[in-house]
Amino acid sequence: MKAAHLREKTAEELDELRKSLGHDVFENRLKNFTNRLDDTSAIRKTRRDVARVATLQRQRQIAAATSEAAPAAQASAPAVAPAAPAAAATKAAPKKSSKKSEAKS
Repeated sequence: MKAAHLREKTAEELDELRKSLGHDVFENRLKNFTNRLDDTSAIRKTRRDVARVATLQRQRQIAAATSEAAPAAQASAPAVAPAAPAAAATKAAPKKSSKKSEAKS
């Protein structure tokens, strides 16, 4: 199943598809256990399809959350620019020497 094909589906269709694919995974595993499954790669393919659907649902959930949070964040954002870091904070700490390097010197 292609991801582009899944993106055309609605949220309700994706929920139904995820449930049916989960059932298919169960059936394939059961058939494999009872030696009735001819194509054992069907288990892997179905699991990957379930993962594709779950990923797409999560992407839509994140996109909806960010679109709701973006106007609120812009309204509460301060108009002041952030302060520059202090010069002392950017100075790197000296390296510690190990016992092996002291023995070689």
